[in-house]
Order: sequence, then C-alpha cells, then structure tokens
Amino acid sequence: MKKILIRNATIVNEGKTFVGDILIEGEFIKKIAPSIHDVDAETFDATGKLLMPGVIDDQVHFREPGLTHKATIETESKAAVAGGITSFIEMPNTVPQATTQELLEQKFDIAAKTSYANYSFMFGGTNDNLDELLKTDPQKVAAIKLFLGSSTGNMLVDDDVVLRKIFSSTKMIIAVHCEDETTIRKNLAEAKERFGDDIPIELHPKIRSEEACYLSSSKAIALAKETGARLHVFHLSTAKETELFRNDIPLEEKQITAEVCTHHLWFDDSNYKEKGTHIKWNPAVKTKRDKEGLWKALLDDRIDVLATDHAPHTLEEKAQVYTKAPSGGPLVQHALLVMLEANKQGKISLEKLVEKMCHNPAKLFQIEKRGFIREGYYADLVLVNRATPQTVSKDTILYKCGWSPFEGTTFHSTITHTFINGDLIFNQGTFNDEIKGKRLTFNR
Repeated sequence: MKKILIRNATIVNEGKTFVGDILIEGEFIKKIAPSIHDVDAETFDATGKLLMPGVIDDQVHFREPGLTHKATIETESKAAVAGGITSFIEMPNTVPQATTQELLEQKFDIAAKTSYANYSFMFGGTNDNLDELLKTDPQKVAAIKLFLGSSTGNMLVDDDVVLRKIFSSTKMIIAVHCEDETTIRKNLAEAKERFGDDIPIELHPKIRSEEACYLSSSKAIALAKETGARLHVFHLSTAKETELFRNDIPLEEKQITAEVCTHHLWFDDSNYKEKGTHIKWNPAVKTKRDKEGLWKALLDDRIDVLATDHAPHTLEEKAQVYTKAPSGGPLVQHALLVMLEANKQGKISLEKLVEKMCHNPAKLFQIEKRGFIREGYYADLVLVNRATPQTVSKDTILYKCGWSPFEGTTFHSTITHTFINGDLIFNQGTFNDEIKGKRLTFNR
C-alpha cells in the first residue's frame, strides 16, 4: 500500500493552526503528529506552506449533460481541483434535467468516468415529480434541489400545494434557490417598458431585488418551520435575509441553514460598471451594505457554509443584451484564493475559512469521512503557498468557457498540491489524469 508523508506543514484544522506531519496510507490519513518518520513513504516537505482539508463546494453547475458547449464534469472538476476543491455537489438543471432517478444516475455514471474530484448530485424537484423524488436514497444522494425562483434551465416550483407536499414528505435536506418570481416579473416589465431589451446591467439588483429575495426566503423558512422540513437556503445575497437565521445553536442541531457564495462577498453593485454581465448572477450582486451584512452573518455563524454557485456560460452568451445574457459565472478555480485574500485583508481567520468551506459542508450534508484532517478520514488535502502571488489571466484559466470574473486580479497565494483520496491529483500545475474521484456517501 502506497504511503505519502507530508512534513513540516502549517496545518489548519478544527479551530487550530499548528506545525506538524501527516502520514497518508492508501486512501486515508494514517497518522497526524508533530514529527513522523517512515522510510517507506514518499515525502513532501511542506515547510512554510498551509495544509488544509480539501474544500467541499455544495453548489456547482457543471452543465453536463446537454450544455457541454459551456462546460463538462471533466473540465470543471479539473479546474476545481486546481482551486483546492476536492468534492463538489452539482445541481439538477442540466439537459435533460435530473428529475428522475434514472437521469440522476446517468450523471453519476458520467462523473465516475471523468471527474477529477469527489462528487455528488442533487435530485431536482418539480411541480409534478413527487413520487420520483421520494425514491431518492439519502445515503447516496446529497439533497433535493428546488428552484423557488427561475434560473438557467427553468425548473421553477411555483405550485404552493406541491411545495407543501414536498416539505412534508421528505426528511432529506431540501436546498432552495429563493427569489420571488412575481416581484421579479413586475420589476422586469417596468424596466423593459423603459429600456427595451437593452436594460442597463446596473438595474439587475433592482430587478432581482432585496424584496424578491426576502419574500421568497422568509416564505420557505416559514413553511419549513411549519412542516419540520430540513431546509438549506442557497446563496444569500442580502443583509436583510441574514436576520432569518439562527446562531444560538450548533450547526448539527439546526433544521434551517444558509449558504453564501464567493461572488456576493467579493463584488458589489459598484463593480457592474467595469464587469458588466460578467458579474450577472441570480440572485444579483447587490449593495456594499448587503456585502458587509453577509460578511457579518458568515462570521457570527448565521450563515453556515461558503460555496461558489459555479455556473459557466460562454463569452458570446454573456455578451448579449441584458434580457438575453444568462446569469452565472465560473468560480471554482479561484474561490479559495478569494477567501485567502480576504484572510490577508483581515476579514476572516484561516480557522473560520476552513470551518465554512471544509468542515461545515461535511457536517451539514453528513458526508462520510471528509471535510476534516483526522486519522481514519479520506486524505483530501490542499497545500497552499502564501508567498507566491499570481494574477488571473486567460492563459491560466482552466474553465471550458475560457474566462473568469477575476481576470486581472492579483491573489497573494497559490495552491500548489491537491490530494484526493490519498492520491496527488494536482502537483504545481500538473494533473494526474489516470485517477478519478469517488462518489460521496452520507451518514444518514
């Protein structure tokens, strides 16, 4: 059985930062100690480097099947691994949509053959597939996904009777995209009456407004409280929404949890002038006050998880007028670097960063033996050099779409090595193309 010894690393794990060694044997972490000697192990000297658990991204759109001109599971998982993401959970709004057990398993089959990272997929709920939804195996599938606001690949669930049935019928995590469709349609109609299709991008957060987000989030939370459903609210974008969540109990005891995404912590509405539709997301990037409110809620534990909502489109698609330019952008390669930059700026500690990107997704989804640096856990690990800056440019971007909203940004850290299931998959720009990730399993 192969052995790997990582020596003299600055280990960030479970609220502590310390220098030590880690011995990997096969797929698992065998030993963690101040000093380990094993003459049979391949040795990596990690002096001066951070070693953290692999990031678990609980919300990505890798576009396969059916939208592979934008991305594939292979291309985007490769970019994710280069960005220190070792496990991902992908969304059901592909073509066809993953709204039957057979179609869901087809996505798992693709990932088994092509994914560089570990993987799971969410089952997509609709207005008319409750019987299929209830067949979902909680030990093998991450969650149920419901779109309560329309987005790419319209899967809008807008039947209140159906929504109540879903919330009442399953004990699985229900992950929701919350934006009130009636409010958005009214705002969009008013903007189109004034500007036609070429609406200024600066109006995007007015169209997909704070009111639209809060109305939908508060309604979903009220229904979850009434029915006892296990609810996870994706990509909060407003300070007002954060008031709906608790921080007075441990994550493991919460029935209602929340996520924020990298772009809502990095950008605000002042960036639309420069970035245009490249930062058009649903829900929209909003005000500086909203960004500050999201940061506050992340740090005080009202927000539990930090993810990407990686959702690539081609440059040609994004270059269209407002009403035709799709929402979403590629993020997995640079999300950890964004947060390491925020750490450098004093906004978040390394320990809190690891908690929100690694530990908490594992806790929230009850992922088996991942998300922590612990003996007996899978060796999903990331090494980071804090002393090697890099500027994002097209020649370093790995996304199939070939662009990034962070182009021109200089980050002060570089991800040098990514280990997945004990294998070195990413080594200073070089990939191991022979080994694939594993299907995530869940302790439920």
